[in-house]
Amino acid sequence: MYGQTNCWALPDGDYGAFEMADGDVMVMCDRAARNLAFQEHTKTPGVVNKLLGFKGTALIGCAVKSPLAVLEKIYCLPMMTILMNKGTGVVTSVPSDSPMDFMALGDLKAKPALREKFGVKDEWVMPFEVVPCVHIPEFGDACAPIVCEQLKIKSQNEKVKLEEAKGKTYLKGFTDGIMLLGVHKGEPVKLVKQKIRDIMIADGGAIVYSEPEKQVTSRSGDECVVALTDQWYLEYGEDAWRERSEKCLEGMVTYHEEARKAFQHTLGWLRQWACSRAFGLGTRMPWDPQYLIESLSDSTIYMAYYTVAHLLQGGDMYGKARPSVNPEAMTDDVWDAIFLGTEPSAGSAFPKDLLDEMRAEFNFWYPFDLRVSGKDLIQNHLTFAIYNHTAIWDKDEGKWPKGFRTNGHLLLNGEKMSKSTGNFKTLKTAIEEYSADAMRFALADAGDGIEDANFVHDTANAAILRFTKELEWIESIRKESADGTLRPADSPATFADKVFANAINTAIAQTKDHYENMMFREALKCGYYDLQSARDAYRVRCDGDAGMRADLAARFIEVSTLLVVPFVPHTCEHVWGAILGKEGSVTKAGFPVGDAPDASIAAAGKYLDDLVKTVRGGVAKATAPPKKKPAVPPPPKVCERVDFFVAEKFGGWQEVCLGILADKFVDGNFPAVNEILDAVKASPLAEDANFKNVMKMVMPFVKFKMNEAKVAGADALGVRLIFDEAGVLRENADFVARVCGLKSIGVFTADASCAEKEAAVKGGVKVDQATPGSPGVNFVVTELSVEGVDINK
Repeated sequence: MYGQTNCWALPDGDYGAFEMADGDVMVMCDRAARNLAFQEHTKTPGVVNKLLGFKGTALIGCAVKSPLAVLEKIYCLPMMTILMNKGTGVVTSVPSDSPMDFMALGDLKAKPALREKFGVKDEWVMPFEVVPCVHIPEFGDACAPIVCEQLKIKSQNEKVKLEEAKGKTYLKGFTDGIMLLGVHKGEPVKLVKQKIRDIMIADGGAIVYSEPEKQVTSRSGDECVVALTDQWYLEYGEDAWRERSEKCLEGMVTYHEEARKAFQHTLGWLRQWACSRAFGLGTRMPWDPQYLIESLSDSTIYMAYYTVAHLLQGGDMYGKARPSVNPEAMTDDVWDAIFLGTEPSAGSAFPKDLLDEMRAEFNFWYPFDLRVSGKDLIQNHLTFAIYNHTAIWDKDEGKWPKGFRTNGHLLLNGEKMSKSTGNFKTLKTAIEEYSADAMRFALADAGDGIEDANFVHDTANAAILRFTKELEWIESIRKESADGTLRPADSPATFADKVFANAINTAIAQTKDHYENMMFREALKCGYYDLQSARDAYRVRCDGDAGMRADLAARFIEVSTLLVVPFVPHTCEHVWGAILGKEGSVTKAGFPVGDAPDASIAAAGKYLDDLVKTVRGGVAKATAPPKKKPAVPPPPKVCERVDFFVAEKFGGWQEVCLGILADKFVDGNFPAVNEILDAVKASPLAEDANFKNVMKMVMPFVKFKMNEAKVAGADALGVRLIFDEAGVLRENADFVARVCGLKSIGVFTADASCAEKEAAVKGGVKVDQATPGSPGVNFVVTELSVEGVDINK
């Protein structure tokens, strides 16, 4: 409210002037007025008194005073994206924090023709600038201009980008924002939002208005409204209760930061919640039996009941046996004894042995470690569960929830499932079409996070082919191993062996971590796709299956089987028993154990893979014929040798940046990139005359090393690589030559004095610009002799 520079109206929208109960006249759309009529804001409940109707164009240029705004007078301006089926049709404009408002106001300022079209005078627009009202650490005092610039948004018509910008700013404004104006200056937005609302209502600058979240149509075809009726409310948001609930959330695992922020947002706005209804199924209000408890408010601690339900049902969790006790015996006194640990009253007829058993069961299972549910329930049912746990066990934090895992809906081939459109598939149909394992594989691959997952038909079909080919390879490699075709297990470990063994250890560690965090798509990526790719790369380095070491091939088969058991149990069971001859079920074999992954070996392996791609591309470019075909075709070129010039350590501006990164790397984390860049600007580099050009190279280098440090740790921030670059090249010279079609390669230090270096420099190779991990490369090209050969034939 403080940062308003104008308000918006839809030029073609239908508006009206409506008389309120206190005699005031309010301007809004008809639908909003009808809602207000049922909320005790009109003289006669349910009756709208419309004094005048008009189009939004009549509002353009009206001068108004907005409550709490810094500016004394602002104007009503046109906006074409206002929805008349939401809100009142008159929209506040805060361009400091709303990307849409910022761009719409900017368009009016920058486009005289747009102002002329709607009759907007310059004095209604041009003098008004952004009024900073909320500070967000990530974006500063005015987030909308910064985010719009980052996303390169040019106008209010770029709806997709503006929606992305809104997602970046709105939630952070609430969770991280600090007030810059008003009586609550310096306080967090999430703590004062309700207070500012109360101030406005008390001063007469605002009224409470409610409407359905989206259009609701009754069975009679009427559009529904929100009506103020006799209702029981739960006082969510009461200070002490909310503080306990926020403390509970702080100690919970939410698996995704988006989910945590959504819970924080809900705890911030949730206040009185209407918890009763007059009809339907449900529990009667204990103090007012004429009402029922509505479904979202009821049963928010039913997990506690689950712990003892089977004991009340004759030991049968499905309730098929006769009850252990009569329902009338389950008094509040007994429930308190079970859940709160109190002693039942002296006259209680409840069996003591059953009570003791129920207490033991409850205390064994509680608190619950995990509850899985839909993301749409964060804003009500799941937050209610937090509130009600902290209310019932207000003095026993040990019974508070430990974790919620929320997910989205399931799409089918990128579209919403719908019987009416035919885009629909049941579990039974999917199993019959793909098999249980292929369906489970595709479900795991459908996506993680709280966004909607996507079951893809092609993924399930491809999985069938993948399983078939993999089974064939496993059987063939087992036969080759038995025949002694593979390298023996006691042969010396090569570079390829070390990289592959490390890849297996990495897959074990990362897959376990993803399983524990219920990131199943990531678990599938690490435990299946990445490990399969590592095996394929190993075969290439070994020049085929015969070059693989027998023990590593066997290790791969066993580990790769155990890692994906949760996804494809039937296939894994076949491999485990029928092919490997293991006893017992694979589901009871346990998770594989490996050594700690070695970051230096992983980095060396990736370096070699990337280098091979670079060399292949370089060879193709160096031997390619000229793009413009000359009159006399030149002799064809061949490249049979490549020389590498390796830098031993970083120097100059890169060394300075690495020192800054090392200083800022605390407990495995970096501060914001802006803080690191500020440190670079404050370093001696700033005195360099070429500093502007250096800064263009700093950002990508800093980001690359930050990402590397997150994987390899602080060692990645040294001036030398975490592996011996020259040693890796020399050890794998034959491999590089073989896969790149070369006869030989040479490896030299960048500062060496040798004929090869002189030849490289003479050929235009900037050897002096080589850095660790990025050597200078000289492609030694020769022209083929074509004497006596007609090259045109």
